Amino acid sequence: MSSSDRPIRVLVAGLGNMGRSHALAYHNDPGFEIVGLVNRSQPKLDPALSGYTIHPDFQTALAELKPDLCAICTYSDSHADYAVAAFEAGCHVFVEKPLATTVVDAERVVAAANKAGRKLVIGYILRHHPSWIRLIAEARKLGPPYVFRMNLNQQSSGPTWDVHKALMQTTPPIVDCGVHYVDVMCQITDAKAVEVRGMGLRLSDEIAPDMYNYGHLQVLFEDGSLGWYEAGWGPMISETAFFVKDVMSPKGSVSIVMDPNAKSDDIDTHTKTSVIRLHSAETGPDGKFVRPDEDMTMAGEPGHQQLCDLEQAYVLKAIREDIDLARHMDDAVQSLRICLAADESARKGTPIRL
Repeated sequence: MSSSDRPIRVLVAGLGNMGRSHALAYHNDPGFEIVGLVNRSQPKLDPALSGYTIHPDFQTALAELKPDLCAICTYSDSHADYAVAAFEAGCHVFVEKPLATTVVDAERVVAAANKAGRKLVIGYILRHHPSWIRLIAEARKLGPPYVFRMNLNQQSSGPTWDVHKALMQTTPPIVDCGVHYVDVMCQITDAKAVEVRGMGLRLSDEIAPDMYNYGHLQVLFEDGSLGWYEAGWGPMISETAFFVKDVMSPKGSVSIVMDPNAKSDDIDTHTKTSVIRLHSAETGPDGKFVRPDEDMTMAGEPGHQQLCDLEQAYVLKAIREDIDLARHMDDAVQSLRICLAADESARKGTPIRL
């Protein structure tokens, strides 16, 4: 077996929801070999993962196991330090979004990847979803300026609320989830963001006094496009219109139409599109629309685990085929920059120029 055909030896750090799913993707892909898992506790895992040793400390496991790839799926505040350590050890890195909790740290990770000559793939899972790829393509056909209307509110309780509270120790919802949808906006318009405004409200005594569990951002682009994104977590969050994904331009609109029975705490609803609706603004001499709306049913969509499988297949391809990831890394930094500016705006009460 040539070195290019050998399985990529991977160390998975963090066994929360995303970490477990990515570990399963590596387990089921013959292109990878899991050499170890890292988690501070001993969580209950899928039976397929029960045979792997769980190490309590990332740095120790990295030094002892010498993996080819580190998958960093821990809480956001450890992403940058873990990624840089992995690059310094000669590893490729897959890191869950957001890339870091500051722009400086995000740029530090990218610099470390470039210095090491290793691949850095950030967990922007929607980039691997065929329906979202189609949505972006259809929106781009309309042409700017655009209006982006997007949200993902999650009514959470019990263990899910516990996870959200843990995430909010470092990252508000408009940053944690916002990077996905701001990234979609940026892919559609290609224009530079020039100003960001943010607002946030603390709706629970169970989170830190300086943190908010509901927020929204507005972003203005150089081509005149504008977008908003809204995100809230917690037991008080409404299920009404919790999922809005809508793009408008002078020529019409493209929208995701959700299953009316979908629930916000079902992780598959966060990515599934059900139906993409295309609307043309063109009218005839009588002032009426020339054509009816077109509904594209996205049958056979990948579920959450299948999306993780697709994402890790891309990681393997990036390593094996030496894909240039410069634009991918830059996009991740830019979407994070916008969301962090929104958080800064929410805290200061003033717009932030970029």
